[in-house]
Amino acid sequence: MTPDSRPDQAGTDRSGRHRMPERTDPRGVPEGRRTGHTRGMPERPDLAALIADHGAVIEMINSGEAGLPVLTALLQAARPALGAACVAFVEFTPTGGQVIAASGCAEWAIGRPLPASDPATVCLLTGPRVRQTRLDHLDGPLAGELAARGLRRMVVARAELNGLTVGSLHALYPDDDESENRVQHATLGYLASCIAHMYGDQSGLPVHGDGPVVAALADGLAVVDRDGRVRLWNPAAVEVTGRTAGEAMNRPLPFPLPAAGQVLDHQLADGQWLRITAGELAGPGMLRVVTFRDITDQQRRDSDRDLFVAVTSHELRTPVTVIKGYADTLTDHWESLTDHDRRQAARVIGQRANELARLVDRLLTSATDVRPSDGPAVPFDLGEALHAAVLDLPGDLRRRLLLSIPADLPKTLGDRHRLTTVLTELCTNAGKWSPTDSPIEVVATADSRTVAFRVADRGVGIRPEHAERAFDRFWQGESGDRRGYPGAGLGLYLVRRIVEQQNGWVSLRPRDGGGTVAEVRLPRR
Repeated sequence: MTPDSRPDQAGTDRSGRHRMPERTDPRGVPEGRRTGHTRGMPERPDLAALIADHGAVIEMINSGEAGLPVLTALLQAARPALGAACVAFVEFTPTGGQVIAASGCAEWAIGRPLPASDPATVCLLTGPRVRQTRLDHLDGPLAGELAARGLRRMVVARAELNGLTVGSLHALYPDDDESENRVQHATLGYLASCIAHMYGDQSGLPVHGDGPVVAALADGLAVVDRDGRVRLWNPAAVEVTGRTAGEAMNRPLPFPLPAAGQVLDHQLADGQWLRITAGELAGPGMLRVVTFRDITDQQRRDSDRDLFVAVTSHELRTPVTVIKGYADTLTDHWESLTDHDRRQAARVIGQRANELARLVDRLLTSATDVRPSDGPAVPFDLGEALHAAVLDLPGDLRRRLLLSIPADLPKTLGDRHRLTTVLTELCTNAGKWSPTDSPIEVVATADSRTVAFRVADRGVGIRPEHAERAFDRFWQGESGDRRGYPGAGLGLYLVRRIVEQQNGWVSLRPRDGGGTVAEVRLPRR
């Protein structure tokens, strides 16, 4: 899969017609929407243009669209109206944040995790709801990566719902003007509220379903004081636990309280399973918010291992059957076979044995979880590693590859051996979902902070709302897709785990003209 422009840059209008990208100046600001910005005189948002474009976004919602496509369209409308070089949205979960949508020059960051330990995360979750800051005033790797790309200033607004932060909206600028524009801040705050409303509708958002947001919106919500006694018990909590507000108020929780930011699965005395998350509430009183939802059916499925058996039995049976068939043929008809037939049978046995070994390895790795490598991250030549990994691919897949790997590609930090697994999974996935005679393109690039490679195909493509779900374990798309494209649903899950353990990130996106682009970014040495 190759570097392509995203729908943000071209896109379609609300009637589905292709919309040409706007011409921009070096800062990424559309030429037709620039205002006379000078130092000490902030740009005024183009409210008329924003209202017009926002109307188109609302029409998308009214026509039934939801989730990431609508969020991306909103960011497309926000960037030129705010005169920003780029706009991005970060979704928060108990473990931190992740960039799930971007417009303009921040598109490279889609899929980029923002750990809870990152100083920038703490900054985003505290202080005024709308604020402006210079990037060189923030610590953490992401702020440094943005500054290295010529961005100096950021205006950020938190998207909050029911007292919980679901994410943050960022407008980034190449200047370091510290004067504040009240209209600009109010506009960004309004857009963040619109996004929070989308989360409230639960139409395709949040992208990461294990965060506290889903539990707070759809299921039980409680607030407890420093002594662990319940001070708030919402109606959904009554339905989930069967305990009325009168029975719950001023009493301890009927289940354990996890540490802030942690997730706990707990079984009640009646056999019901709850998934519980907890977090601190800002302000005096040392209050904690607890969210919980019923996962009894999920636990039952997991304990029975029905899903595991269903998706792996056929995948294991097929190569075993082929290997046995060819081995029996060689044993029973050796003398009557030609040398060509024997070599052909041996080749098929070897190919299927490799497939079987790879599948077993994926199943075992998934079952035992992906472990970090034994030693520290070491520098290695990504270009050489990619060329070597290509040689390990099956011949029919290797012949479809078009490589574009610069000879002077910088070294990266990580585990070279596991990079082979990453490239194998991405190329195999691209081959499975695209015509057998279509090319698969592998392109490597680098910037001042990261070294990246992309794998692009011309296959069926991925729907924007599935771009994150595709990394879930055992997820294989819609039922019709499973029949036409068999698989265990483990490859992309393993890819994300391996890449993130090397302090990188991976993302999927639809490709202009059809197909999918998978992009892996690793830290530069």
